[in-house]
Amino acid sequence: MIPEEKQDGPNASEESTRLQAAGSVCKGSDTLALTQRGRLQSRRARIHQQISKELRMRTGAENLYRATSNSRVRETVALELSYVNSSLQLLKEELEELNCSVDAEGPGSEGITVPMIPLGLKETTELDWSAALMELISQHFGEEGTAYEAEIRELADLRQAARTPSRSEAGLELLAAYYNQLCLLDARFVTPTRSLGLLFHWYDSLTGVPAQQRALAFEKGSVLFNIGALHTQIGARQDRSRAEGAGRAAEAFQRAAGAFRLLRDKFSRAPSPDMSPASLSALEQLMVAQAQECVFEGLSLPAPEAPHDCLAQLRLAQEAAQVAAEYEQVHGAMARPPVQDYVPFAWTTLVRVKAEHFRALAHYHVATALCDGSPAEAELLALEQVFSGPPAPSEPRRPALPQEPEERRKLGKAHLKRAILGQEEALRLHAVCRALRRVDLLQAVLGQALRRSLAKYSELDLEDDFFEATEAPDIQPRTHRRPEVRAPSFSRVKVADIFHRLGPLSVFSVKNRWRLVGPVHVTRGEGGFGFTLRGDSPVLIAAVIPGGHAAAAGLQEGDYIVSVNGQPCRWWRHAEVVAQLRGVGAEGVSLQVVTLLPGAEPPSTGDRRPAPRGLLRSRKEGGWETPVPARASPRPLLGWSRKAQRGQPGGRLCPAPRPRAAGPSPSSCAGRQ
Repeated sequence: MIPEEKQDGPNASEESTRLQAAGSVCKGSDTLALTQRGRLQSRRARIHQQISKELRMRTGAENLYRATSNSRVRETVALELSYVNSSLQLLKEELEELNCSVDAEGPGSEGITVPMIPLGLKETTELDWSAALMELISQHFGEEGTAYEAEIRELADLRQAARTPSRSEAGLELLAAYYNQLCLLDARFVTPTRSLGLLFHWYDSLTGVPAQQRALAFEKGSVLFNIGALHTQIGARQDRSRAEGAGRAAEAFQRAAGAFRLLRDKFSRAPSPDMSPASLSALEQLMVAQAQECVFEGLSLPAPEAPHDCLAQLRLAQEAAQVAAEYEQVHGAMARPPVQDYVPFAWTTLVRVKAEHFRALAHYHVATALCDGSPAEAELLALEQVFSGPPAPSEPRRPALPQEPEERRKLGKAHLKRAILGQEEALRLHAVCRALRRVDLLQAVLGQALRRSLAKYSELDLEDDFFEATEAPDIQPRTHRRPEVRAPSFSRVKVADIFHRLGPLSVFSVKNRWRLVGPVHVTRGEGGFGFTLRGDSPVLIAAVIPGGHAAAAGLQEGDYIVSVNGQPCRWWRHAEVVAQLRGVGAEGVSLQVVTLLPGAEPPSTGDRRPAPRGLLRSRKEGGWETPVPARASPRPLLGWSRKAQRGQPGGRLCPAPRPRAAGPSPSSCAGRQ
């Protein structure tokens, strides 16, 4: 995980001011985090280089060991291998300490709560959009690429800010805005057979291993992963000693689970381990378990009006058992290959510690319900269901639990014994992991729970009690509020297309080819200009009257009007174009139109490898739909495949049918007044 970004040093304010003066700062970005993450990534890169060197040495030594038959040489090589393996182990431990940590810090809560597991953001290198986009705009759109320097600089600034989002709602909105811009970029500049020609570098969040691809989908997927990771960091920083903080933390973890599920459903064959389906599934389960833990904490916070409320204690027992069951599933997912190879050992250990801790808490609350007060008949029925679940309608009613206070005391004592054993096991697991031993807050929580159980046990333990109770039964997990996985809603963040000046996406994208015609001068005749219009942005010439003035000027059905008397009108609505033409006098009007072509894509230049395709099942991602041409065949926006054919020249595009854009009914153009 990425360490806390703090500005506590004496030079922090000066460094932050210098960074802000060096370039534009977008809302929601943390400028100081860039330098801190850079130092962290440099340390990780150096360790990776050392590990690679040791691995090469080990491979060479193993080859020599297998090839030689000299016993002295084999003995020397074996000794060298032992040194190399020891060095590798130390380097991997050092790397694991950089890659993982448990966020034990909070905003100064009064109570103590179990630490959560936040994810570190994926890191990336700087990217130069200029050359690729200017070349594409110049070659395909027929405009001067340098005229769009401001738009390219705005896109670069947005990406730079998205590299270091702040841990707040503003940071989430910043990432969502960049993700939406990437979807617009995909719709305008990327086709199934042609990529932007850029190489996107991202570092794995769990291992720090670099990965790179030319597909824009890799950039989008990495940003979506960071949205989920940022939700985990926001959730881990909430003050869960208060009901409001526990609720906000639960919601953050639910949204993180939704981001990871969306990523898993839309992607396959990811180039980095943290975005593999197995890893994303494990992370989703982890976030659901942490949300369930927040639900339990929210229920246990309010002080009950009756300190010995039996039903409240039974409800807490089942909620704690539900949290333990969730963490058991998470541990199973993390302990299976290939996830176990790159999930930090500290995380796997903490998940086991939590499973034992909450299972012990369940037994403690049941013991409290049994021993404090005299449960009524309804409470006894609820107590039976805690152990065996609700009976089926066809099953006979199970025998009631002991109603005598002494029998309940013995059963409660048995549950306390299981609670003490579980909490001692949690402390033992905590002591095994070196990374967890440094988390004082976790040890404080476990120690406090153990002391409370021991104190309760001492109250029930009588001097003349020589009777050993039977083994306490297991507690059935049950929750009254199952956390829902909430997918991110990108439609909440409204963005304007940075490359708006190029024209509407329905026409002006690399998926289409067109020819610019004009200016064409058209005069008004007795019947008008001789054509009818349909649609908006851009307005389409729906029909050309044979023998009319428009036909004589060379206009054709299906042309799009992009300029009227020198005024760009690509974004004009139907009524605006008609009003402009009706105001034209006898001198006529000068029009510029574009004609769609059914031919092949322009020949690729430079390193234009085909963009992979075929992994996104739907254009709708979390409630947001990318604007695309109505006549274009649907194509995945998120996805890549290493099986995509590379190195082929541009293929053939199917001739695009003449669009029937939605809009006002065809209007006879101009002059019929």
